[in-house]
Amino acid sequence: MTIYGLYLVSTLHRASSSRIASAFVAPTLSNSRCNSYKRLASTTRHLFASNTNVDESNATTANTTKQNKKNKSSLQSGREKRRTFIGMAKAVDRGQFENTYSPGGENGISFEAKSGLPNRDKPFCVLGIESSCDDTGAAIIRSDGTILGESLASQHAIHEEWGGVVPGLAKTAHEENIDKVINEALQKADMEIGDVDAIGVTVGPGLEICLRVGCHRARDLAIEHNKPFVGVHHLEAHILMARIPAERYIKKDDTATEDKVLDVSARAMEFPFLALLVSGGHCQILKCLGIGKYYIIGGTLDDSLGEAFDKTARLLGLPVGGGGGPAVEALAKEGDPKSVKLPIPLQRRKDCDFSYAGLKTAVRLAAEKICVERGVEKVDELPHEDKANIAASFQHVAFRHVEIRLGRAMEQVQKEDGIKHLAVVGGVAANKELRRRLDALCSDRSEPWDMLVPPPRLCTDQGAMSAWAAVERLMVGSSDVPEGHDVYARYPFSFSSNNNDEEK
Repeated sequence: MTIYGLYLVSTLHRASSSRIASAFVAPTLSNSRCNSYKRLASTTRHLFASNTNVDESNATTANTTKQNKKNKSSLQSGREKRRTFIGMAKAVDRGQFENTYSPGGENGISFEAKSGLPNRDKPFCVLGIESSCDDTGAAIIRSDGTILGESLASQHAIHEEWGGVVPGLAKTAHEENIDKVINEALQKADMEIGDVDAIGVTVGPGLEICLRVGCHRARDLAIEHNKPFVGVHHLEAHILMARIPAERYIKKDDTATEDKVLDVSARAMEFPFLALLVSGGHCQILKCLGIGKYYIIGGTLDDSLGEAFDKTARLLGLPVGGGGGPAVEALAKEGDPKSVKLPIPLQRRKDCDFSYAGLKTAVRLAAEKICVERGVEKVDELPHEDKANIAASFQHVAFRHVEIRLGRAMEQVQKEDGIKHLAVVGGVAANKELRRRLDALCSDRSEPWDMLVPPPRLCTDQGAMSAWAAVERLMVGSSDVPEGHDVYARYPFSFSSNNNDEEK
C-alpha cells in the first residue's frame, strides 16, 4: 500500500460514517485509482462495523459472564442444599420444597370448604379420577365405602416393549381414555355426571404431564356442573384405602325391623395408626394421625421397593408390562430364597430408612457371576432355575430389609404413642409373600398388632382411591378451588418429619 493509501486509511479511521462517502468523491483521481480507493473505503466501513460489533459482543459477553456467575452461584447453592440432604430419606419436606400438602393448614385441623361441601347428613357420592402414571382410572364411591361403579384403562401393552413407562405415550393414552373411563364408571353406577355430589382427582405426586390430563378434566366437570372439588394427594389416597369400611351397614337401633342404614362414619381403621407405603415410586413408614397429618418415620434414600422389583425383572428379562413386581413374585415361587448370597441394606444404620440401590447392584453382580459360571453372555440367557433362584433371593432380602426397618418403627410408635395397628398399602402390598411375612411380624410380637391390607386390586392405582380420599377430605369439611388448580410432580406432606434427622 502507498503512503497516500496509509494516510487515507488513517483519515478514514478518524472520519465519521457520514463523511466517508464524500471523502471519496475525488474527480482529479484516475478511474483505476478512484476504484481502488472506493474498495478501500468499503473495507474501512466493514472495519468500523466490525469494531462496533466487537463492542456489542464484548458487552454481551460481559452480561453473559455476569449471568453465568449468577447461575453458577445458584447452582452451587443448589448443590450445597443437596449435599445437606445426602444420607436422608427422599420426599421428606425439610423446607426445600416449594409446594407441600397441608389441607388442614399449619395446625393440621383448620380445614376449609373452598368449593363447598355435599350434604354430609346422608350418604353422598363422589367421582374419583386417577391419571398419575400409566393407568387411567375413574370410580364412583358412596360415602359409606361402597364402590358403585369403576373403570380402568391399562397401559401395560403400550409400555411393555420399552421396559418401563414412557411419559409421552402415557399422556397420549390418558387423553384418549379419560372420557371413556369416566362415562363407563358412571354407566356402571347407573348415574349421570349431574348425579354425583363431588369430584376428586389426583393432583400429585406423579408424572406431571399425566396428572394434568385428569386434573384438567376434573376441573372442567366441577366448574361446569357446580360440584365441590378435591385435589387428591396420591400417597394419602393409598393410605386411606386401609380405612374403607369392612362393614358398610348397621342395624337401626330404634326399630325392631331388619332394615339397615348406611353408617358413613364407620372406618376399617381409626387414627392413629402406622402405615407402610410400598409402591413403584415410594417406600415410606408413616405415623398417621389424621387427614393430611402424616409424619414420615422412615423413607428411601434412593430407589423404592417397587423400582427395585422392576429393575430386577428387566435384568432377568421378564415381561414388565404389568409391572416388574408380579413377574418377580411369580418367578420367585419356583426358586430357593437362600441360594444367592445378597447383603441386607443399611445394616449399620439403626434407623427406619430404606435403601435399595445397593441391593439392585448386588443382584446384577451376582447374576453376572452366575453367567460366567454357566458360560453365557447375558443374564436373560441363564437357565430358568438360575433366574428363579435370583428372583427368590432378591425378594427374600428385599423383604427382610422391610421387616427390620418396620419392626424398629413399630417398637418406636408403640412405646411413644401406644399405636398397635399397621396398614400396608401401595402397589407392592399386593405381593402375597410380603403380606404373609408382615402378618407374622405383627402376630409374633409380645403384644400382637392388628394388620390391615386392602384387597390386591385396591392396592394398585385406580379411580376408587381418588374417590375415597375425596370422601375423607369432604367429611372433615375440606375442598379446593377448581379454577386454576395445579398439579405437582413432587408433593410432600407438610407434616412429614423424620425423627432421626438430627442424629444423622
